[in-house]
Amino acid sequence: MKLTVVIPVYNEVDTLLHLLDRVQAVAIEKELVLVDDCSTDGTRELLRRTSLPANVRVLYHERNQGKGAALRTGFASATGDVVIIQDADLEYDPQEYPKLLKPIVDGRADVVFGSRFAGGETHRVLYFWHFMGNKFLTLASNAFTNLNLTDMETCYKVFRREVLQRITVEENRFGFEPEITAKVAKLGVRIYEVGISYDGRTYEEGKKIGWKDGVRALWCIVKYNWFR
Repeated sequence: MKLTVVIPVYNEVDTLLHLLDRVQAVAIEKELVLVDDCSTDGTRELLRRTSLPANVRVLYHERNQGKGAALRTGFASATGDVVIIQDADLEYDPQEYPKLLKPIVDGRADVVFGSRFAGGETHRVLYFWHFMGNKFLTLASNAFTNLNLTDMETCYKVFRREVLQRITVEENRFGFEPEITAKVAKLGVRIYEVGISYDGRTYEEGKKIGWKDGVRALWCIVKYNWFR
């Protein structure tokens, strides 16, 4: 089973190469698809001057469009049997790929969500209201999809590629998370959750998501469950 790791990249010059080393260290057959979303901090230049392994492909957006748009580009280029989303900021640990993949490898799941709130793993203690926002959006999403997820907004989402091929991603920014959750729920595929660790960043350290993205996510929950 071949894994495609899709990595949306925007202004991650300080963490990107370290992240790539950590992904490559995972003993799984894989390809890495990086999508630079028109970075302005030197990330783009770093990628162009770095000699990357043969299993790494880099795609470039000529204007900044957002995480959802970068993932849409990456998904279209994926050739693996299974596709996982990996942020470039070191908040999520690639060493957890094996346990995220296990329900799919065992033939029990078609989609796996890595939950920061399922318990049993370490996580950095950060913002109370950010946590409450995540919980509220997950609750709202569950009410519409009739799923019992604990972490709809998680980065770590794993898909059999044939599931992704049945979905058209429309959202360009962080509205991707509730959109993809709604569309997966409507497919009636087998969904599992796996507890993961989380080493979150502060806004001073480069965290990008804000309250406006939360408002958009709430609209996307309604839009993709009621109006699609």
